Amino acid sequence: MSGLNALKDKIAVIGVGNTQYGNFPGTDEYGLAAQAFGNALTDCGIGKNQIDGMLVSRIPSYVRMGEVLGLNPRWTIPLPAHGRMSGMGIIEAATAIAAGQCEVAALLYANIGRSRRVNYGGDESPGTWDPWGFTSPGAAHALAFRRHMELFGTTTRQLAEVPVSIRYHAGLNPDAVMRTPITIEDHESARFIADPLRLLDYCLINDGAVCLILTSAERARDFAKPPVLISGWGAQDTFSPSSIANFDIDFWYPALGSAGRQAYEMAGITHQDVDALMCYDNFSPTVLFSLEGLGFCKQGESGAFVENGALSLGGRLPVNTDGGHLSNSYMQGWALNVEAVRQLRGECGARQVPDCQVVQYVQATPCTRSIVYTRG
Repeated sequence: MSGLNALKDKIAVIGVGNTQYGNFPGTDEYGLAAQAFGNALTDCGIGKNQIDGMLVSRIPSYVRMGEVLGLNPRWTIPLPAHGRMSGMGIIEAATAIAAGQCEVAALLYANIGRSRRVNYGGDESPGTWDPWGFTSPGAAHALAFRRHMELFGTTTRQLAEVPVSIRYHAGLNPDAVMRTPITIEDHESARFIADPLRLLDYCLINDGAVCLILTSAERARDFAKPPVLISGWGAQDTFSPSSIANFDIDFWYPALGSAGRQAYEMAGITHQDVDALMCYDNFSPTVLFSLEGLGFCKQGESGAFVENGALSLGGRLPVNTDGGHLSNSYMQGWALNVEAVRQLRGECGARQVPDCQVVQYVQATPCTRSIVYTRG
């Protein structure tokens, strides 16, 4: 065995923690991240003096974060605010541990988007979604889904299956922000934001923070909770021909296929072995694109695949069992990885996937990543 395959099952998640999600104007990124960090320490029964690696994302200063937490790590990486950083960061931390750069790494993410009224797009990110002149990621995804409709006959009623199933899961999660059930008719009668996408196709913007603690699988047996193994991962960046707007052309299909194949090969599984999928759902169409790219269905067939509650608990593939970005909170992929860990530990109560053995995370972004987690 050589290359990345040699790292199969060598790194484990031993602790996870998060804050409540909502509107918290009385604190900041550092205060929220400190709460999540403390919860993750408690989760695995570890002392902060054992943390010698720190990764931060969407946190202004890694130096200040270390000061607040009282950490002096020997491995530190600061990552920007983009949602694609969650998959990238977990993989970077895993390889750092495998290389001996640190032994126990804390990965911290915080978002104060709601209380600070942060906008995604508009004047805050001009030119991001060119070449069509969009500054709104929602409009770009609307354009992509419109093309999917025209090419493959996908309907908005089929698309509605995504937020309806994910909201159903949120209703089973006592900590989710949006728990009121919705129907396909609710989706179809909601106001348009960027035709053909409606209000219920958009993720939630909230304040909150997430922490994951990683170490080697060998050391992982010493902590409070059963370890969750990182069994495989895959990566594919896509920066051309037209920057990140090119997903309108191929729906991330080649990148998702590449990242998925790498992850499955490393883990020694196929998509048929996956018990639950944690899918970056910044907008509903991303879930359809991800299902096709990973091979759960053929390209153009995701609309039919998701019909009749296929993505709900008890269906063929439960997706985003915590309520995801659409109904739990937009923690930019980080909370979805926490949910993967909790599912494999069997800690999810009413939303628990029975006999959950394999959970996959996927993000269809300019830096497409997929991670396969298994029960330790």
